[in-house]
Amino acid sequence: MLDKEELREIVAGVLDVDTADVTDDAKFVDDLEVDSLMALEVVVVLEKKYGIKLPESELKRIVDLQSAYDLLAGKMQAA
Repeated sequence: MLDKEELREIVAGVLDVDTADVTDDAKFVDDLEVDSLMALEVVVVLEKKYGIKLPESELKRIVDLQSAYDLLAGKMQAA
């Protein structure tokens, strides 16, 4: 089962920001200033950690922690 707090810690670690800044609705690009390279790094870390593949077509849906959580949870449930 996917733990949202663990996901928050992973994302914060990759982005080198405080976990308190990674709220469920903090926009990665607008609020956390994530660029495309940082976003790709997050995706790679998450794919390795959870053993899933996130298709490029679905990556646009990841705009904040909640959307990342929802997508990952769906992928893990389907696996």
